[in-house]
Amino acid sequence: MPSGSFPDRYSADVLSSAPPAHHRRAPTSRPVAAAKGLVVEDAATGFTGAIMRLEKIAGELLVELEDGRGRRRSFPLGPGFLIDGQPVEITRPKPAAATPARQRSASGSVYVEGARARTARASRIWVEGKHDAELVQKVWGHDLRIEGVVVEMLDGADNLAERVQAFQPGPRRRIGVLVDHLVPGSKESRIAEQVMRMPGARGNVLILGHPYVDVWQAVRPARVGLRAWPHVPRGTDIKVGTLKALGWPHATQIDIAEGWQRILATVRSYADVEPTLSGRIEELIDWVTVEGE
Repeated sequence: MPSGSFPDRYSADVLSSAPPAHHRRAPTSRPVAAAKGLVVEDAATGFTGAIMRLEKIAGELLVELEDGRGRRRSFPLGPGFLIDGQPVEITRPKPAAATPARQRSASGSVYVEGARARTARASRIWVEGKHDAELVQKVWGHDLRIEGVVVEMLDGADNLAERVQAFQPGPRRRIGVLVDHLVPGSKESRIAEQVMRMPGARGNVLILGHPYVDVWQAVRPARVGLRAWPHVPRGTDIKVGTLKALGWPHATQIDIAEGWQRILATVRSYADVEPTLSGRIEELIDWVTVEGE
């Protein structure tokens, strides 16, 4: 029979590495997370549209598509979709990683982990006594270290004018002063007025205060189980009278010191301090950390 009369069933290279078409694997679907607006095609029906949402019906998770004419259809989430002609498996999007809560300092500011204290500024904050300084440091200590602000004690407001004169305040040597019982007609208000008339004080010295006779009363009374701080008669030391009303030891200076430490231990943050004090401290910190200092 002349060559070429019948088709050659053996013309194909039987040793070729390529498998017959009917043995080739179908393309593998790649996973794609569902995202609103992503355009996909349902391979079975040819319906093409943008993903609008995921919905759960009768326990089955569906993906809703909307085509160019505004028609919407839902399909089971999973394989059976195409993107640009390539098979894909639509999967649930991974939940967004939770943003860790920002740690707050006792003053309510953002806590800066591992931050080094700034070199001390020339400007200062002055408070009347040890208890004032301890309360300020407990609540605002982190802020003060970050800003490089030093808190110093006056040992009473009586020597404020002398201290200001010796300090020689200026635009880069500001003083912020916190005094007790700064109310109209008080001794402290008269001292503040005298200081602010001194040369160089205006614009470089800020004197603020709270209305309490002692800083103890600036701690919210609820922290020690009281609805209000007790009224202490004139002529009785405010600390002694307060401890006596609380039923705590009050006869010696050691008793007073221990009583204050018990009160101070109840302070956890600015929320345990009256706003008439916390607001003044914030103002003083801003005052001595002015831009360009």
